[in-house]
Amino acid sequence: MKNKVAVIGAGNVGASAALYIAERGLADVTLIDRPEMEGMPQGKALDMEEAAPLWHKGPKVTGATDLAAVKGSDVVVMTAGFPRKPGMSRTDLLKANADIIKPAAEAVKQHAPNATVVVVTNPLDVMAWYFGHVSGLPKHRVLGMAGILDSARFRAFLAMELGISGADIQAMVLGGHGDSMVPITKYTVAGGIPVEELIAPERLAQIVQRTRDGGAEIVKLLKTGSAYYAPAMSAVEMVEAILLDQKRLVPCSVALNGEYGLKDLFIGVPIILGGKGVEKIVQLKLSDSDQAALNKSAKDVADMIAELKG
Repeated sequence: MKNKVAVIGAGNVGASAALYIAERGLADVTLIDRPEMEGMPQGKALDMEEAAPLWHKGPKVTGATDLAAVKGSDVVVMTAGFPRKPGMSRTDLLKANADIIKPAAEAVKQHAPNATVVVVTNPLDVMAWYFGHVSGLPKHRVLGMAGILDSARFRAFLAMELGISGADIQAMVLGGHGDSMVPITKYTVAGGIPVEELIAPERLAQIVQRTRDGGAEIVKLLKTGSAYYAPAMSAVEMVEAILLDQKRLVPCSVALNGEYGLKDLFIGVPIILGGKGVEKIVQLKLSDSDQAALNKSAKDVADMIAELKG
């Protein structure tokens, strides 16, 4: 039986993710948006269907405005949410996007209880925690996307610096998806060579900071809107790893229960990602400074979770 992926949110990230999933021939895709957007997800889905003969692959793409359309999904990608607007406090954004997450999580619980969920909605780590909290799904089947995106940005910037293919760079970025993310240079290599041996410390520190500011840099350039190609592709990498049981070792935001000295939150750490979702959390030996940075990042996430609860 063909796999099914539901993408909730038919904006730039969601539509791009649906396109990439269909183009790779991974699954049939249902693109879902809210009822007042009737016609928009259907129109985008039809546009993708009309491109399908050019891919020489046969997945079906459909659009819907009813969350019950998640029924039977193997994977659900949650992209719907508001961006932070001028004058909007962090608390306002948290509560606005929690109001979007809640009905989606309830729909997955009711109509797709066996699905694995990839959360992309910001603030990502908190929304992943909230989706798991509302849905009651097993912790290994709810994940946040950010680590793959942040690591891809780090890889891209390192590739630009070294003048080599980004495919030859492996990077590890831990922590929350935000200003306090923790790029781990010790575990970042280019063609198997530690980047610390290839790039001067001062320059490497600048690239680390550019990685932390990666999303903001794109927002500044676009002037209206935010990144969507790389976030969508990062989510699809996760979808592919789950559907094809690839056993990828990648950083994702997951529920911790004592690993890295942290618990009762979601945060980015290395995991084995496969058909069961989170198959193993990989415990790295961190330097004192990297562990302290991870603890600070975790505190930022924990504070937002407390804010949402309050």
